[in-house]
Amino acid sequence: MRTFSRICVYCGSSQRVDPRYLELAGNVGRTLARKGYGVVYGGGHIGLMGRVADGALEAGGEVYGVIPEKLRDLELAHTGCTEMHVVDTMHTRKTKMAELSDAFIALPGGWGTLEELFEVTTWTQLQYHDKPVGLLNAFGYYDHLLAFVAHATEERFIRVEHRPILQSATALEPLLEQLATVELPELQAASLKGDLSDT
Repeated sequence: MRTFSRICVYCGSSQRVDPRYLELAGNVGRTLARKGYGVVYGGGHIGLMGRVADGALEAGGEVYGVIPEKLRDLELAHTGCTEMHVVDTMHTRKTKMAELSDAFIALPGGWGTLEELFEVTTWTQLQYHDKPVGLLNAFGYYDHLLAFVAHATEERFIRVEHRPILQSATALEPLLEQLATVELPELQAASLKGDLSDT
């Protein structure tokens, strides 16, 4: 079973969403902090991002923000983080967030959340790191995405042995358990090149 020091949370920054998503984010931050996990996130003070940070800080947790200079200059940075890392680009931001984290959880979000989720999942698949990735499918938000992943697996664009890299659950507690116990596949040349059984 894995143990985690810091967990990265990807999530939306929109303020216009249903309040239940904002409440969810605050609860996630509080729960992670109460369990002793440091929270790594995108450094913003608005939307779900801000609520995750606020929740963790309210519960006495440590929060590590990573924000590009451009967004910091737009006054979007959270001022209460334990540490705030200001970086030059979005690419650097994602790399730094991954370096600081032992596991990843995606809450509901938009383009940026989806990009981060799939990039870090690919890094796990290719063993640029061996960190588990989880999708918190609250309120059925990611039902259609999970159906697409199942379809991609059926069509053999995602190998069956790589499917468990992306774990999912409808609540945080079981998702954390899955991330701690999932067996990540070994990277083998055949998994990248294909083999005779694929033809």
